[in-house]
Order: sequence, then structure tokens, then C-alpha cells
Amino acid sequence: MKLYNQITKNVAEFVPQDPNNIKIYTCGPTVYSYAHIGNFSSYIYWDLLVRTLSLNGYQVNRVLNLTDVGHLSSDADEGEDKLEKGAKREGKTVWEIADKYITAFLKDFRALNLTEPTKIARATDYIEADIALVKKLIDKGYTYETSDGIYYDTSKFEKYADFARLNLEKLKAGARVEFNSEKRNASDFAVWKYVKPGEDHAMQWEFNGKMGYPGWHLECSTIIHEELGEPIDIHTGGIDHIPIHHTNEIAQSEAAFDEKLSHYWLHCNFITIDGQKVSKSLGNIYTLDDLREKGYSPYDFKLWVLQGHYRSDRNFSFEDLNAAKNRRLNWRNRVAESYQKDLSSSFIKETALSFVNNDLNSAELMAYIDDNTLSLDDWRFIDQLLGLDLLKTSPDLTDELKEQIKARENARRAGDYATADALREKLAENKITVLDTENGPIWQYLA
Repeated sequence: MKLYNQITKNVAEFVPQDPNNIKIYTCGPTVYSYAHIGNFSSYIYWDLLVRTLSLNGYQVNRVLNLTDVGHLSSDADEGEDKLEKGAKREGKTVWEIADKYITAFLKDFRALNLTEPTKIARATDYIEADIALVKKLIDKGYTYETSDGIYYDTSKFEKYADFARLNLEKLKAGARVEFNSEKRNASDFAVWKYVKPGEDHAMQWEFNGKMGYPGWHLECSTIIHEELGEPIDIHTGGIDHIPIHHTNEIAQSEAAFDEKLSHYWLHCNFITIDGQKVSKSLGNIYTLDDLREKGYSPYDFKLWVLQGHYRSDRNFSFEDLNAAKNRRLNWRNRVAESYQKDLSSSFIKETALSFVNNDLNSAELMAYIDDNTLSLDDWRFIDQLLGLDLLKTSPDLTDELKEQIKARENARRAGDYATADALREKLAENKITVLDTENGPIWQYLA
């Protein structure tokens, strides 16, 4: 299996540390609002990663985090905590906001039939471990204190700029306008923030004699250390995580624990709408519920995502989503055909797996599916690999419906077209249509 590695900037053979314990960490959502389709595109790609590894015989141990504290409106340690912002917007407590949107996220996660992580880790469950990590960084001389928190001194970590190929001098120049005068370097970041006098911040804990809360980047390093241990095999996230969030994770983890944080880094590209990044701040978001209201299944969206590569630019449109919906209906009707005919398969599982083994190239896999005859066993394999629930959403007909098809055929042959038409309408109520062929009736799904 080959994967693109952010470290080496190329597609290389994946070499696991332990085939029976592939350690994967996925950056999860900040739970202050509903997750949108741009968020879920990444989780769909990483679900394909997990399924591909599993079908190659590996045992996957994956952790996904839920950020319920510390993610400020600016990724550069400034602005309002996003949970506090959500609480004010809805007149709820931050804990209620977190619970509400965690429940909503997991509901949508499961509606997409995404593989359940080994561990779903909520950031506020790791505060003691966060504090222990901050203490370790302080003891090792990587931090300094300012009036608003404990900051990581990036000049102390020689490899800081390497991962994202950062130009620190350019970064410093670009930061002059908003530069915090207490920060030693523009790239320095908070590992612990103090609650300022008069600041409304419900989530706070005592450390260093003051009340505060962890910096956003800290939770991922802490959770990885506590749940997986360094180094992990694969770290996943979005391309927006590369220059700040993942760079800072590497700096604090490797400084604290003297181990490489991750051997492989996978980042998915953005989905855009009308050429713009999908963003709550831009107001151009769609949720899965929005798609449902327009007549689309979460599986239609999942198929649309998997028609493209995780590193490619994707522009979302309802025209393209409709094409994916039609493709899925076509596949479901091919499943229906396999119930009715003894098909001789031309589909080779090893060939199908080879496409996704090449850096998760699901687009080529889909073309292969379109061009080959599949048996029921083949479709079961596709469900294992893509998680589209084709067999579950395309069940064989009940005996009662099959009898209605026979009765309609008999009426049609007898010239009783009124009865045949009435039975056709009855079948349509169950979203079933019948094609009359030389070899007898063939039923299909209408939707």
C-alpha cells in the first residue's frame, strides 16, 4: 500500500510499525456548531483509509478527538473561545453547547456509515494530562510566561519550520501589525492561556497559581500520548492544519517526549462552493440535513466525495451531487439485477483493492466498478471498502412484492392491462418499477 507522506512530499510504500496495531490519529471537529459537508469530506476520506488498511489485513487503532475547549476564533491564540461564542449565540452553557453538537456530529458520522474509531476523545477529559505536558515543556526549557499565558518558544525547536516549509522571516514580517509584544517570535504559540480579568470563560482550571485553559494545539499532543503513544503511524487532517496546528503539535510533542510524533501525515484538500472555501464565517455551508431536505441521501454525498481524490481540488455543486445520486441508483439497480440473475463476475477484488492501495485512488476504483459485472459477493466487498451500504439500502424484494410482479405479468399476458397498470402503480408506491423484457420482467428501484 502506498500513501502520500507530508514529510517526504511523495507517495511511498507504507511501512507499519506493527501490522496488528496501526496507530492513527484524526483531528476531529470543534463542537460549537453543526459540522458541514466540508468537514465531513475529510472524515469520509479517512474512513476509506481505515477500510483499505483493514482489507489489507492490518488491525487499526484509531483515535478521533472532539475539541470542546481552547480553540479560539483565531488560530493564532487570539479572539474568543469558539465554545463561548456558541454559548452566547444560543443562550446555553458551554457544556450544553458541547453536548449538543457532539451528539449532532456523531449522528451524522454514523449516518455516513463511517467506521467507528477505537476511541473518541473529548478534550476536556484530558486536562490533568494537559497540565502534566505543560509542566514537562516548562521543565525542559521550551516555554516562557507572558501576562496572558504560557508560550512555546519556537526558536528552541530547531526543526520548527521544516514540516510546513515555513519562511519564519516572512512570517515575522507579516505579523507585525497584530504582533503580541510579549511574544518572542511571531510563530510562538500558547500551550496554556490565562483567563484575563473580566473575561467570560466558563471552562477554566487552576495551574501555576492562576485560572486558565489549554491552548488548542495541546489537546492533540496530549491525547496522542495518552491513548496511542509516540510515534504513531499516521496522522490525518486538513491542509489548513499544516502551517500552524500540525506544526505546533510536532514541536510540543517531539520536544516533550523525544520521539517522532508520526511517521506519515495525510492531509485532504478543501471542498469549495462557487470557488470559495466552505466556511461558517462565509455563511456558505450545507449540512447533511440541508442535503436531506433537498432530496439527497448522506450516501449520495459520500459517493460524490469518493469520486475525487483526497488531495485534489473539489468544487461542490448540486448538479454534480445529482450525478452522484444517479450513479448510486444505477449501482443499486445493478445489485437488484444480481438478485434476479446468476451473474458471471468479471470483477477482481485484488484489482479493485490495488486502486485504493495507490494513495486511496477511489476515483479509478469507481470507473472499474462501472465497467465490470459484479456478483452479490462483489457488491459485499464494495460495501466493505467504500461503506456505501448498497446491500442494506438495496434489499431483495419481499415475497409479497415478488408475487405482485408475477400477478402483473400474468395480467399483462392475458391482456388485462387495467389490472397490470394498477399493480404497476402499487409497486411504484414501494419505489419499485418493472421493465418488460424478452426474458420476462426485471424489477428496479425508482429511488
